[in-house]
Amino acid sequence: MEIFKKASEMQAWSRQIIKQGETICLVPTMGYFHKGHLSLIEKGKTLYDRLVVSIFVNPTQFGENEDLDSYPVDLDNDLCHAERLHTDAVFLPSKNEMYKENFQAYVELANLPNHLCGLSRPVHFKGVATIVTKLFNIVMPDAAVFGQKDYQQLRIIRQMTKDLNFDIKIIGAPIVREDDGLAMSSRNAYLTPKQRESGLCLSKSIEKAKAMIKLGETDADIILNKIDVFINSFEKAQIDYATLCDPETLETVKGIKGKTLFALAVNFGKTRLIDNAILDPEQ
Repeated sequence: MEIFKKASEMQAWSRQIIKQGETICLVPTMGYFHKGHLSLIEKGKTLYDRLVVSIFVNPTQFGENEDLDSYPVDLDNDLCHAERLHTDAVFLPSKNEMYKENFQAYVELANLPNHLCGLSRPVHFKGVATIVTKLFNIVMPDAAVFGQKDYQQLRIIRQMTKDLNFDIKIIGAPIVREDDGLAMSSRNAYLTPKQRESGLCLSKSIEKAKAMIKLGETDADIILNKIDVFINSFEKAQIDYATLCDPETLETVKGIKGKTLFALAVNFGKTRLIDNAILDPEQ
């Protein structure tokens, strides 16, 4: 496994791989690997000739008073996992390597960020779109794998890839959960035992919404009102949003007529957890 800290070195490696006629898959991460990250690496490794994992805590996707300075890091563990899964190359740049002095160029989408997480994190997706664009240009992959837990991010990256004519396949990988249903996240490490227990309200809310739809309920307001009451019954849970929306546009819906995204974000103290599922009344 090779480790590159300079963009020029990473590009040179990719050019050589492309020259050899081999394909490249990229898994962009911010590190602190859990089973969710490892599932992305495993998926990418099976589909393409060479696998590149990037590890970079991207400062431009954090707003004021967010957890940039305290974001969990365990680089030695990450590299051990990457090597164990036969990663071909790790791109490990510094902040100064990715955002050189007088950096001015950003990538921003017009509509998709104006929903869900974008409402409470207004700079987040501008930072995500910018860093992913840079990684695409540096690594030059044939495909990139992203987790569906960050559904809005995945939808934005797909739209950006289409709009900017990147010849890159975007692969979505299923949410990986703990045995009790909690979606795996690096931020789960912040939770106290009591918060961890309350955090189960997200996955339980998804099951509750599925059950209501299975019984024939299609009114979004009725479903969401019951979900709000349910989440608020958990200690320390503060809802950022719990909404039903169109899976493509992320616009809210009033009725469940076909496949619908149910997305949630709930705060537990300083820790913010997200989860989602596609609900389909035909299933």
